[in-house]
Amino acid sequence: MDKFRMIFQFLQSNQESFMNGICGIMALASAQMYAAFDFNCPCLPHYNLAYGLGILFVPPLVLFLLGFVMNNNVSMLAEEWKRPTGMRQKDPAVLRYMFCSMAQRAMIAPAVWISVTLLDGKCILCAFSTSVPVEKLGNLSYAGLSEKEMKRMLARIPCKEIYDGQQLVPSEVAIRYLRCISQALGWSFVLLMTVLAFLVRSLRPCFTQAAFLKSKYWSHYIDIERKLFDETCTEHAKSFARVCIQQFFEAMNKDMGMGHPHLPEKMPSEAGEEKEKLLGITDQGTMNKLLRSWHKCKPPLRLVLCLPSRGNGKSRNAPPLPVLGNALPLRPSPRPAGLGAEKVPSCQPKSRH
Repeated sequence: MDKFRMIFQFLQSNQESFMNGICGIMALASAQMYAAFDFNCPCLPHYNLAYGLGILFVPPLVLFLLGFVMNNNVSMLAEEWKRPTGMRQKDPAVLRYMFCSMAQRAMIAPAVWISVTLLDGKCILCAFSTSVPVEKLGNLSYAGLSEKEMKRMLARIPCKEIYDGQQLVPSEVAIRYLRCISQALGWSFVLLMTVLAFLVRSLRPCFTQAAFLKSKYWSHYIDIERKLFDETCTEHAKSFARVCIQQFFEAMNKDMGMGHPHLPEKMPSEAGEEKEKLLGITDQGTMNKLLRSWHKCKPPLRLVLCLPSRGNGKSRNAPPLPVLGNALPLRPSPRPAGLGAEKVPSCQPKSRH
């Protein structure tokens, strides 16, 4: 269990590298899935196109959604997007940065699937077999077939065992023609994705460096703040449960009139640590109010700095720190989620003088 806990903590601390690894595994899995996939073209007019394009685009859509599902930041993005403004403003640029980061990783596996599918050529062969130019590759005068009968015959090109139109269009000629087009589309798609990735990763920060750095910083801050809040709530819940259980057993021990009037007392330092973790929150109602306040009215990002006392022994507050951009001030709250006091902060912003 300790090894698994260490691995889990390592993955949490290196979330970006972990998500890149997950995306790479999904990309390799998509290629293996296509190699193991049993491709069976129906070889019927109107069905070939639907089947071929479905295999080309439906699995990438599923892989794209799986890329979002496996990303831990999806819930964080949704929470930040839907939460009430309260005392903390929301920056659309930060939300866009978070969404774009997740979308870039989620696009890797679908791009690999489409590339492999186009380079293989089976989907294009099945989807567009009825569109083979017979006037260039075959013999239009063969048997005087109608257009409907000709399409029915051309639809059987992917199925060599039932294709009987060698006199109309040789199957090898049609297959080579369609696979050539498919591979050209595949390499063009790979080139397009490579150029887009280069532009996004390299050129975008050069033109909007300040906005890019601000969005990246605050997206990391939101992620870290959420993790620290969860850890603080977990520690508080453990301390609260431990104190409640201890008080329960002490009360039961006294009521039952046993020979031991009370349980062995804790060491003063240990009792003090438990008291610090409770942070003055000792009942269920207060905790529920604070959790609702954290969701509806997150405290402003503001640090209150106190200078040393002067003469009269009173301390004075430092001048306010500057604000970065128009959305998120650079001043975190002195304690997360108001867990240090029972009073619930007001959602009304305070006036500045």
